[in-house]
Amino acid sequence: MRTVFDPSEMPPGGFYPLLTSSVVPRPIAWVSTLSADGVANLAPYSFFSVSSSNPPVVQFTSVGRKDSLRNIESTGEFVINLATEHLAEQVNASSAGYEHGISEWAELGIVGEPSDKVAPPRVAESPIAIEATLHRVVEVGNSFVVMGRVVALAVREEFIADDGLPSFEKIAPLSRLGRNEWGLPPQVRLIDRPGTPS
Repeated sequence: MRTVFDPSEMPPGGFYPLLTSSVVPRPIAWVSTLSADGVANLAPYSFFSVSSSNPPVVQFTSVGRKDSLRNIESTGEFVINLATEHLAEQVNASSAGYEHGISEWAELGIVGEPSDKVAPPRVAESPIAIEATLHRVVEVGNSFVVMGRVVALAVREEFIADDGLPSFEKIAPLSRLGRNEWGLPPQVRLIDRPGTPS
């Protein structure tokens, strides 16, 4: 037996909590941008993934037209800072509806550092920062899918494993679930990919 929810029969916004409680866990893109007049913005987005590996393109979705999107459209640049367990309170606090022109960095005391290839700063404490230039924005319903071409991926040295790749265990990535639930790093199971069936 299943309960079936038909989005066409629900009030506006009614399907959102069902969707976000079902598509779990979702990694968080903590997006830093600069406005055209140089005000630094920082906001988390839990609709976040990879669009392409060659060329490397990452994406996040803005539900509605927010400061991050407006800044990216104005300047063509942004940074995705990986949200981690020890940064959870700051990540959550940066989602508050600050007035346009107010910097979350200054309000919350978040320390930044210069990026290598783009103007928006990186979050100094984030283990991984993905610097990107705008590839395209795709409007989908009430949302905007922002795709960025990766121009640099900066990893703090202490988070790199012996094989030269970022260590999941050391990063301790944070994720969003449904309601007001946040996901902490899960257990990891190693399973090799199968070969080509003969």
